[in-house]
Amino acid sequence: MQATKTRDVAFAIQNLRFDDTYAPADSTRLTTNFANLARGDCRQENLRNAMQMIDNRFNDLAHWDNPTRDRYTVELDIISVEMEIADGAAAFPAIEILKTTILDRKTGKRTEGIVGNNFSSYVRDYDFSVVLPRHNQGREGFSVPDDFGELHGRLFKAFVASDAFKAHFRKPPVICLSVSHAKTYHRTANEHPILGVEFEPDESSLTEQYFLKMGMQVRYFMPRGSAAPLTFYFFGDLLGDYSNLELIGTISTMESFQRIYRPEIYNANSVAGDCFRPSLKHQDYSLTRIVYDREERSRLAIEQGRFAEEHFIKPHGEFVGRWLDTLAA
Repeated sequence: MQATKTRDVAFAIQNLRFDDTYAPADSTRLTTNFANLARGDCRQENLRNAMQMIDNRFNDLAHWDNPTRDRYTVELDIISVEMEIADGAAAFPAIEILKTTILDRKTGKRTEGIVGNNFSSYVRDYDFSVVLPRHNQGREGFSVPDDFGELHGRLFKAFVASDAFKAHFRKPPVICLSVSHAKTYHRTANEHPILGVEFEPDESSLTEQYFLKMGMQVRYFMPRGSAAPLTFYFFGDLLGDYSNLELIGTISTMESFQRIYRPEIYNANSVAGDCFRPSLKHQDYSLTRIVYDREERSRLAIEQGRFAEEHFIKPHGEFVGRWLDTLAA
């Protein structure tokens, strides 16, 4: 673990290997993809099957000099980021992301992959599961508070700019999420050899706007063999800053998670057409052999948003806001 202190607040980073022995820490958001798989009677089988799905997809995309489609395996580390506040309060679990490493079984070489991939944040749960419903209670129509996502966005940018992040990671993060089932996406003529065909949405989503406040851009690509496009949030140049193996590591990891959690979209038996509107009510799809509880994930998001309010926003929100002001000064 390494902590980097900057004007009263420190980011502390811990690494934990994600494999079939993984068990969520007490501070882990239980709605997180990898944590949800690692619970219940089928936890070890779930984890093994998920890792095999990731390896299979990786070798399918990295097919060159790989005739038996088993040359590579993906190693995953959970990166847990805590905020240590100088007033002596207990550290708050700010962010959890994933880091990929690609092992070439033929040469024995390990290639550092992309950090980010999955994105977990208690404060995001607070914003979407506490702030938004409270703001819209009793209103006609839906609206968003003017400062929605501001604190979270500033915290994330401070973390990426911190010495702690730079000490651990060579490149900026890439977050890969599902497309929105409330938007329509249109296929373009642009095609990348690894990321695949690019899509564009008909309008911006609230999630996009949220990530923009985190300093990230967004593009949508459907890799070869995928049923639907994925959403990529990034800094800099997504197409130029990362190698083929780095991009494949993220695609194989996050598409596998989405096939488990959004099978109606990502394990559909038909491929997204030129004009694509994702739907969780789509019936023509296949289930994986991996057990998960989508209802529990929705319920826990509210509970964990309230946890963030009680243990971070109320006691420390103003203090952290002033600290962020000093970074911007």
